[in-house]
Amino acid sequence: MTFWQLILTELKAIVADKAIAVTLFGGVLFYSVLYPLPYLHQVPTEQQLVVVDLDHSSLSRRLIRHADASAKIDVIGQVTSITQAQSWIESGRAHGLLVIPEGFRRDLLLGKGVTLSYGGDASYFLIYSAVAEGLVSAGMDAGKQVQLIGMLAKGEAPKKAALSLNAVKINSIPAFNPSLGYTPYVVPGLFLLILHQTLLIGTGILGAGQWRRKGYWQNISPLKIVCGRISAFMLIYLFFSSFYVGFCFYWYQVSVQASLGLVALWMLPFLLATSAAGIAMSTLFIRRDLPTQVLLLVSMPIMFVSGFVWPLALIPEPLIWVSQLIPAVPAIMGMIELNQMGAAWSSVLPKWLQLWGLFGVFSLLAVYGVSKRLQQSSASQS
Repeated sequence: MTFWQLILTELKAIVADKAIAVTLFGGVLFYSVLYPLPYLHQVPTEQQLVVVDLDHSSLSRRLIRHADASAKIDVIGQVTSITQAQSWIESGRAHGLLVIPEGFRRDLLLGKGVTLSYGGDASYFLIYSAVAEGLVSAGMDAGKQVQLIGMLAKGEAPKKAALSLNAVKINSIPAFNPSLGYTPYVVPGLFLLILHQTLLIGTGILGAGQWRRKGYWQNISPLKIVCGRISAFMLIYLFFSSFYVGFCFYWYQVSVQASLGLVALWMLPFLLATSAAGIAMSTLFIRRDLPTQVLLLVSMPIMFVSGFVWPLALIPEPLIWVSQLIPAVPAIMGMIELNQMGAAWSSVLPKWLQLWGLFGVFSLLAVYGVSKRLQQSSASQS
């Protein structure tokens, strides 16, 4: 069997296997929609807020109007007690509450400190942060109004007082996430993790289902099997990677800074190392269901140690060192730096060389593992 015939045979084996076909083709397409779906609205807005106004003053009513005018908050009603406000949140009618204390206006005009109490449903972090951010902004606006009244009462000119209140203006320009949404932030790393996990599962199922059976793989050298299998999966994942990095990045409005050539150059060792790791891992199993179970269990830990959803400073260093043996870890961080943050190639070169090193190590392990499996198969059949 020539090398090209081997690649064609491997492709036929992949497509003919329902479990592998569903994992690869179905999984890649399904997850491209499933994972970003909860965050398509990007930034939470118009979160329902209930107010407990114990002051009933002109200033408290102004504060409520400012909160309602915020893009993040929608004041849906007022109640007379905190207990009632909590019941609104528990029933889902509101996501947050604001308590304006008695004597709010009087204490502010006297220059005393006033505490505004606010809270919300922390089950959804983005919703809770939106409520908190909107109320902080409204509270600061109300505080400026009181300061302005105090300055005018002391005889300062209106223009001078207004300028002193707005002496510093913040001009915030997002550099890497123009929409400030969650989808462009999480999609780049998440999609590479999906490619990594589905590729490992596909190679794991294919190998684990073959080692105890007779087939074409028994008449081919271990090195040729490894090279042919890597080539077959690379051909498939060439299209998957193009779909994710090309169409999906455009569809989800992910910032793209690198050129097509640099992205392809980066993806090459990542896919090669992952394919080799999957073949090496497949030699550890003789049951087809085990690779999927193991890899699904480790998906979340890999995502956290990759560093794009959780600070690496909060992860134990030994765990970070071990994670560097997983191709997805350097690939995700390098891809984000290169493609989303516009880093120079020289800054990601160490991670690129690390991926090539992992490819070499896992290729040797794959050849060794396949040779051992073929020897065991021949011995059991003789």
